[in-house]
Amino acid sequence: MVPTGPYGTWPSPIGAALAASHDGQPDHLGIVGDEVWWTAPRPTEGGRRALMRRRPDGREESVLSVPWNVRSRVMEYGGLPWAGTERAEGGPLIVFVHFADQRLYAYEPDLPGAQPRPLTPLSSVGGGLRWADLRLRVEQGEVWCVMEEFTGEAPTDVRRVIAAVPLDGSAADDRGAVRELGDDRHRFVTGPQVSPDGRHVAWIAWDHPQMPWDATVVMLAEVTDDGPFTAVRTVVGEADESVCQVEWAPDGSLLFASDRGGWWELRRIRLSGTAFGHATALCPGRGEEFGGPLWKTGQQWFRPLAGGLVAVVHGRGTTSLGILDPETGELVDAAGPWSEWASTLAVCGDRVIGVAASPRSAPEIVELDTRTGRTRVIGSAHDDPVDPAYYPEPQIRTFTGPDNREIHAHIYPPHSPDRVAPDDELPPYVIWAHGGPTGRAPLVLDLEIAYFTSRGIGVAEVNYGGSTGYGRAYRNRLREQWGVVDVEDCAAVAEALADEGTADPRRLAIRGGSAGGWTAAVSLATTDVYACGTIIYPVLDLLSWAADGTHDFESRYLESLVGPLSEVPGRYRERSPLTRADGITAPFLLLQGLDDVICPPVQSERFLAQMAGRGIPHAYIAFEGEGHGFRRVETMIRALEAELSLYAQVFGITRSDIPLLELRK
Repeated sequence: MVPTGPYGTWPSPIGAALAASHDGQPDHLGIVGDEVWWTAPRPTEGGRRALMRRRPDGREESVLSVPWNVRSRVMEYGGLPWAGTERAEGGPLIVFVHFADQRLYAYEPDLPGAQPRPLTPLSSVGGGLRWADLRLRVEQGEVWCVMEEFTGEAPTDVRRVIAAVPLDGSAADDRGAVRELGDDRHRFVTGPQVSPDGRHVAWIAWDHPQMPWDATVVMLAEVTDDGPFTAVRTVVGEADESVCQVEWAPDGSLLFASDRGGWWELRRIRLSGTAFGHATALCPGRGEEFGGPLWKTGQQWFRPLAGGLVAVVHGRGTTSLGILDPETGELVDAAGPWSEWASTLAVCGDRVIGVAASPRSAPEIVELDTRTGRTRVIGSAHDDPVDPAYYPEPQIRTFTGPDNREIHAHIYPPHSPDRVAPDDELPPYVIWAHGGPTGRAPLVLDLEIAYFTSRGIGVAEVNYGGSTGYGRAYRNRLREQWGVVDVEDCAAVAEALADEGTADPRRLAIRGGSAGGWTAAVSLATTDVYACGTIIYPVLDLLSWAADGTHDFESRYLESLVGPLSEVPGRYRERSPLTRADGITAPFLLLQGLDDVICPPVQSERFLAQMAGRGIPHAYIAFEGEGHGFRRVETMIRALEAELSLYAQVFGITRSDIPLLELRK
């Protein structure tokens, strides 16, 4: 017989160290020769991103050892940080961004004694010249990419332009050797996509105050032998139209994912002479997303195949990998158990490679053979670190919020093969608010969630209004309503769980990071739903955030989330947790990275000053060497254990297997 134990007291083999060591996922897939390459997280190696390759015999091999960290800081969230090709002699040539100095390096890993050599200079302004979305042009002796250059000390003193960096290293000490291909007519650009005949390039651009999920344009230009692009013009872009990806098809037509019809759908325009014709939707009317929010340059939701078919990541709420016939609109999905495909794809002949996960498996690299329809895992294979019986079983649910609006959520009830709860007890639940806020919670195995559910604490991930994956109208619910709709939707899910007898109404908590940290803090300040909360690298003061208090990419984000500051300054003050701290009466834990330039620690420090002396139990833990998003295993261990200790103390749970979090008043 399975022993009985109160919720939250259950023993679990999923410790904080185990959850932390499995954090992150493969990203930035590419093909070098016939090999699949990608970047992979290394929480136990200082949180770096390793560059990996899959050898022909199936072995996975790290290309660069510690301390090399393949990660870009363009727009702070980064972008595609490497490119590679197979040379006729000498094996692979790789160009990559090293996180520490943001320089581009070239490396030929198969040459004996070879070491990475710098291609770009150091810069003392803005943490260095930054590069992303690389395209190797070996015949021209260059790599084309997005260059981000700081022109002053303010976070918004920045320009971005498409540039060519010579592969011979002549620009390593000479900024002047970098050849600018585009101009800086737009504040934000993605990397150039070169047409099959090499005569044209296309890229995406946008300007403040728009975010890329609000409105972007597709630019087209002609390539010259040694000068900048010519005949630069806009070929796609209407008011309130977001294009998140553009690619050339083998026949020279231009494919792009646009939300002109309310969903990110795949469209095509054909070049006739020097002009493009009318854009045609390739798979209309499905009510699904074939794209997503462009948080990083180089994200890929579709890739053309040589024969004319197109590999697509698509879905509503969850995602699938499909093969689309653009001539007929027929779409056939790949077989397999995966519920989530990431926005990174690679194509090699008839093979499509992606990163996929499910509620029972962590992200792994999956290959689809389009000739046979067979799928197989070829890299970063999921290997259960514990008995899968300890994993939670998610429920996909839709709740009703204010004004009868739908709210999508994933509910993870407490679950353990070792314990059952007393019949007369309801479980505590933690409401998870995702970041972004233009993001969503994927339906995948997350050992951080299992860390809590296997101990008897339920988790509810809420895709509140403003989340992606459900069309533009759902995404636009948050326009000028940040701190209102997100808070209401999370509270509606929490209260519904309590009303239906799923959760204990006296033991509800809320937690979130970044924009989710904002939602958690505002929820504690404006509702009485939660007994406590965990606030992680949050936005806490809208006024300072809007006044050079964050990085350039999101510096005008609040104009759509809250409203123009010049028109509604009172709204900025009224909604900020900093000015509503007197409304917080529940205990909380605040976690902050000291190197965070997106949500700087000064906001947390000013918020704590407002809470001082009010008698509300709270704890603050700041982590040196961590930015926006924790990456080091020791940081994540401490953060998880501190969070569990908060819930144990507030919910009346006795646990002796974690350090006691000291709550101060």
